[in-house]
Amino acid sequence: MKIRTLEIEVLGEILLLCNQKVMFWEAQSMLILSDMHIGKSAHFRKNGIAIPNSVLKNDLNKLDQMISYFGAEQLLINGDILHAGDNTDVDFFCEWKKGIPADFHLIKGNHDRISKELEVKLCLTSIQEQLKAGPFCFVHEFDSQCTDFQITGHIHPGIEIRNKIKNIRLPCFAVTEKQILLPAFSEFTGLDTRNLPSRATFFPLTPNEIFEM
Repeated sequence: MKIRTLEIEVLGEILLLCNQKVMFWEAQSMLILSDMHIGKSAHFRKNGIAIPNSVLKNDLNKLDQMISYFGAEQLLINGDILHAGDNTDVDFFCEWKKGIPADFHLIKGNHDRISKELEVKLCLTSIQEQLKAGPFCFVHEFDSQCTDFQITGHIHPGIEIRNKIKNIRLPCFAVTEKQILLPAFSEFTGLDTRNLPSRATFFPLTPNEIFEM
């Protein structure tokens, strides 16, 4: 796996955008990502659709490498850690998490329907609707009524690059004067190339590179 980063400055804070669908805030030693959708593959298998269980294993292996690479002491999942409640994929995640020294914080997303029992099982450091840290407000879905600079997820942003041979769709970060929209972390998610912020700078991602458009 090749790790490439691109540095941006937002409100005096240095952030590293990474081609592996994470963002690192060095001042807080915080690795930030969105839309893991743990349990999605198990949910499909339960409903008779043959999705390999390697999907979650690949996601967690990549996340493990990201935590080690950046030396992150905190992990912030900006919504949708889960896809469909509790299932065998959640069991696998909880067992994997025992070996990770970082604190895990969750901003609840629309898929995060977490019972008291599941909250105990996940054993996260904190679960919140939103988090204000430094100049940023972390929230899963963009709130047009909020005046803070927002770091969001939810949309699974993608950008279409057209050439003479074929059109290529790539995940991306989208950055505006008011928002950073994070890509979906899991490999088992679609891309939305339509409902993107206006007047944004896009940072498309490939397994080997990140670049600015």
